[in-house]
Amino acid sequence: MIFNLLKRTVGSFAHFRLFRCGCIIALLFLSIATNIYSGDSTKAINPFFYWEGSDSVMSLQKLASYCAPVFWFSADEPELYNKKGKDIKIPVHFPFDKPTDTPVVYYQFKNFVARGDDDVSPYVKDTSAGTDKKVDLTKISAFEIYYSHFYSNEAGLGGHKYDTEQAQFRVYVNKPKTDSVRIFQLIILEATGKAHALAWYDNIWMVDPHAIEVKLPMHILVEEGKHASCPDINGDGYYTPGYDVNLRTNDAWGVRDVIRTGILFASEYHTYYSKVRLPEYKVMPPLPEDSPLRKRYTKDSVYSPDNAVYQLREFPNPRLAGRDEHLRHDMESYYLDKKPKMVSEGSIDNWFEDEMYIRSFAFAFRAGRNEYGISIAFPLLLVKNVEAPLIGGWIVNRMYFQDKFLRDIGYTLLYTPSASRFMDPYLSAGFEMDREVNAEGKSTTEWKPVLETGLKFRANVSYSPLKFLRFISPFWGFRIGIKNTGFPLIKDLNYILEFGAGVW
Repeated sequence: MIFNLLKRTVGSFAHFRLFRCGCIIALLFLSIATNIYSGDSTKAINPFFYWEGSDSVMSLQKLASYCAPVFWFSADEPELYNKKGKDIKIPVHFPFDKPTDTPVVYYQFKNFVARGDDDVSPYVKDTSAGTDKKVDLTKISAFEIYYSHFYSNEAGLGGHKYDTEQAQFRVYVNKPKTDSVRIFQLIILEATGKAHALAWYDNIWMVDPHAIEVKLPMHILVEEGKHASCPDINGDGYYTPGYDVNLRTNDAWGVRDVIRTGILFASEYHTYYSKVRLPEYKVMPPLPEDSPLRKRYTKDSVYSPDNAVYQLREFPNPRLAGRDEHLRHDMESYYLDKKPKMVSEGSIDNWFEDEMYIRSFAFAFRAGRNEYGISIAFPLLLVKNVEAPLIGGWIVNRMYFQDKFLRDIGYTLLYTPSASRFMDPYLSAGFEMDREVNAEGKSTTEWKPVLETGLKFRANVSYSPLKFLRFISPFWGFRIGIKNTGFPLIKDLNYILEFGAGVW
C-alpha cells in the first residue's frame, strides 16, 4: 500500500515540471507514507495535515478555518492592556467593520492551482442567497491563503496609528485513492510571516519532511509593539533561526521585540531580541468541529477553555475606510484587489523560485583615488541568486567601469552576509583591466587581480521623505571599502566609496 501511495503521489507531480519542488514533496509524502498509514488508510496522524475527509465541496470560510493559525503575543504587548487568556481582544476588527468583543482575523485566498484544466472555475455554482462561496476540491491541487491581523496602534521605533500585518500559507490538496471512499487531505507546504512590508524581511518556513515535530495549527509569533509575523513551527514560544525560518535565514527579520523600546541595537538578529511566549497569550483559531487539530486544545469537551478564539472574516475592500486615508493606505498594503482564480499546475514551481529573485540588481556611483565611475551588481546565475552554503549570505556578480570614458573594467565575485541588514561587511575578489594611453597616443592594457573589502550601509527609504526613490529600489545606501590591486603582494591600496540603489 505504501508503494502504491508513493507511486501515485510521485506520478501526480510528474507533470508539474518540477525538480526541486518535486524532491521536497516526494520527501514529504515519504514521511507521510511511513508515519501515517498504519493499518487504517484513512486515518491521518501526520503533523503536516490540516485536515482529512471525504467532503469534496467546501466553503471558503471553512477552508480558511481549517488552515487558520494561532497568533501568539508577548506578555508585554502594549495593545493587550495587561490582559491575558480569555480576556485578550486583539487582533481587532477594522474601525468600519461590524463591532465585536472577540479578536478578529481576516482571510484572503490568492489563487487556486488547477488539478487539471485551468480554464475551469474552482467555484461551485450556488444560486441560494447569502451563502458563502464554495470550491470543489476535485478541481484544485493547491492554494495560497493570507491571514491579516490588525491593531489600532503600532508602538516603538517609528510607531504610528493603525497597523496591518499578515501571515501567508501555501497548502497542497492531496487526493489519494483508497479502496473504499474518496479522501482529500490539506497539507502545509510553506508558511510566511510578513515583516514590515518588505519582501527581503519575510520569515519563510518551507516544509521539511524530517521536521515531524511541526505543530499545527501553525503558531505565528507576533512581534511586541510592531506586530511583524514569524512562524514558530513546533509551538515552543521561541524563535530559532534556521529552524522556524529556513529560507533566506540571514535576511529574515525574525522576532525583534526589543525595537518596541525604540532601539534596534544591531543589524543582525540576536536571541535576546525575542521574548519567550507564554501559553496564556495565545489567541486560537476557530477550528471547525471535525478538525483533527481541535483535540489537542480541547479540555472536558470545551475547545480552548483558557484562551480567546478569534473570529475569521473575509478581508474587506480598503475603500470602506472612507475618508480615513491613513487606514485605507495601511489596508492596501495587504489587500488583493484581484479575486482568486484558477492558475496552471506549473505555477507551483514559481512558488519555490520567485522567493530567490527579488529586485536583485544594484547600481552605484563609484569613486576612489583617481578613480571615478559606476558599478553594477546582479545575481550570480543572472536569473537566480545563490546563497552561500552553511554560512548563509549571498554570492553575486559585481562589475565596475571607471577612468576616462569608463575605459577600465573590473569584475569580481562579491560575498555579503545578507541583502537587507542596515550594515554588513562584504568581500569581493576578481580582476581589473587597466587601460592607459601614453603621451604618444599608444594604448596599453594590463590585467590585474583585485581584492576589495569593507562595509555596506543600507536603508529602506519606503517610509522616509525619500520614498519617491523606491520605484528604483526600496534600498539605498553607500559602501566604504579598501581595494588592493596585485597578487600576492599588497602593493597598491585604494579607498573606495560608492553610493547608489539596491541591496548589494
